[in-house]
Amino acid sequence: MPIMRSMVLERPSAPLVSREGPVPRPAATEILIEVKACGVCRTDLHVVDGELPNPKLPIVPGHEIVGRVAAIGAGVVGLAPGERVGVPWLGHTCGICPYCRSGRENLCDAPLFTGYTRDGGYATHAVADAGYCFRLPEGTDDAATAPLLCAGLIGWRSYRMAGEGAALGLYGFGAAAHILAQVAVWQGRRVYAFTRPGDAVAQVFAKSLGAVWTGGSDDVPPEPLDAAVIFAPVGSLVVSALKAVKKGGRVVCGGIHMSDIPAFPYRLLWEERQVVSVANLTRADAREFLALAPRAGIRTEVTRYPLEAANVALADLRNGRLQGAAVLVP
Repeated sequence: MPIMRSMVLERPSAPLVSREGPVPRPAATEILIEVKACGVCRTDLHVVDGELPNPKLPIVPGHEIVGRVAAIGAGVVGLAPGERVGVPWLGHTCGICPYCRSGRENLCDAPLFTGYTRDGGYATHAVADAGYCFRLPEGTDDAATAPLLCAGLIGWRSYRMAGEGAALGLYGFGAAAHILAQVAVWQGRRVYAFTRPGDAVAQVFAKSLGAVWTGGSDDVPPEPLDAAVIFAPVGSLVVSALKAVKKGGRVVCGGIHMSDIPAFPYRLLWEERQVVSVANLTRADAREFLALAPRAGIRTEVTRYPLEAANVALADLRNGRLQGAAVLVP
């Protein structure tokens, strides 16, 4: 009998544990995927560290999955064994709530999320709802593709919400920002990259991707920004970003979790500045971004880890020891 290996979170704030068991069978509307690579996202950290409420426990984390269809459920159409697919954070929606019916399935009242409320990709195999998977083109590296499935998709939704201004600030230059910087430069925008104070390595990395200026998150950019996107889960950066954007500017909070935003004077918000959040993604976001990524020539910077080193990868992400993205390769 085939065996599945997985890294499992049994309780919040505990290390993942290695488990073996039978390979699961897909239900009627599901597919079984042989996982080739799974990105390690900051949202995984929030799940593992107990910062997101009510995860399914035990849970296999991971929602940036690249793999091959190994089996299909009886009701699945349009996918066949052997095809290359990607699985994102949004794992299922109800389809009937007011948000789903109005094209806002990212706000569904009864969703499931990969690696949070349904098992994800820190494993050799994963089961996913076929309707929420995406065909991926052949000929690209699996590990390099994996970060596009969340850092790219959620980043893209955040980027579009930021508007079309020419001067864009990116706070927290990790997996999402290093992808979005390339999109912005490709579109002719000026990217201002804000890193942890004193992180010269990250600043050099941002410059290599086309940023016109780099500095610490406590620095002031040389020109007022049209918009800023915050990927670091640090609430005080909202205040910093409001100080940095011009009148009518927008600050987009791109993460699923953030520390509390401190009090700030109303004058920072006045003059029609805005603070908005981004929640999850829609399948339309995914189709749009995955079509754009090859045209923009996006190249991801990844550090590969074996599946059994998932705890090491999470620790490296938590402690800022990575440039770009961490990826598990079973």
